[in-house]
Amino acid sequence: MDVLVVILNYNTRELLRDCLSSLHDQQGINFVTAVVDNASTDNSVGMVVEEFPEVQVYPLKRNNGFSAGNNVAMRKYGFPYRGEARYVLLLNPDTVVPPNALTDLVRYADANVQVGVLGPKLILEDGSLDKACRRSFPTPEISFYHMSGLGKIFSKSPRFARYNMTYLPEDVETEVDSVVGACMLVRREAIRRAGLLDERFFMYGEDLDWCLRVKERGFRVMYYPAVTVHHIKRAASRKSPKAQFEFTRAQWLFYQKHYRAKTSKLIHWLIVAGLSIKGGRTLLREMLA
Repeated sequence: MDVLVVILNYNTRELLRDCLSSLHDQQGINFVTAVVDNASTDNSVGMVVEEFPEVQVYPLKRNNGFSAGNNVAMRKYGFPYRGEARYVLLLNPDTVVPPNALTDLVRYADANVQVGVLGPKLILEDGSLDKACRRSFPTPEISFYHMSGLGKIFSKSPRFARYNMTYLPEDVETEVDSVVGACMLVRREAIRRAGLLDERFFMYGEDLDWCLRVKERGFRVMYYPAVTVHHIKRAASRKSPKAQFEFTRAQWLFYQKHYRAKTSKLIHWLIVAGLSIKGGRTLLREMLA
């Protein structure tokens, strides 16, 4: 098997249908599609079973989040240690992939064995770039430039605009810190070395964390705009009342895991104060625990 395509679904039945239909048109590559359903109530599972019998479906009894849901499918296929596919493609149900997307991504990855993670160009409904498809890690410094608005004011500055790398043209292939979990191809050997997604991240941040761990194991992460995928941003998370809280919580988890030990006390408490304003008492209790 060349690729295991993993789609995590939560109440996006119609979008999921379009996504699976676009995968059906892929040619010249051996792949299996696995849909993990996070306890949807819109009969997504029934739709997949009836209309796409070739797709493997794993219905869960509760919504366990992005990381845990994707890990279910990867474990079913032997990851992290005995993966049955050479690559895993994480794909959101609110995406539509062009006919040669899988073939082109795999061809590039096969030719560049040092690449552990590969992400295409993602285009939103209005035709603009999904800025999350090429990112720098949110260090305290980079996060400050982004949150303060300096990154937007100086959007062409390699210093201030590193968060979303807006200083680079959209169609320039480049090495990045992270691509986005909405569509990312990950090499089997990279997963074997770095492990699966960190399930402490319910939603948001897990792709950043995965890319960082892959890079720490000596692999590169590449943005590859020769392949373009259409993305309806946050189609599933818009329906979740936890989304905004989990976005802020993910910022805390990523900071705590990767930067807390290297951050001065003053900056640390400024970060705690800023995140507690956004995340409220629930997050503050977690941060102070």
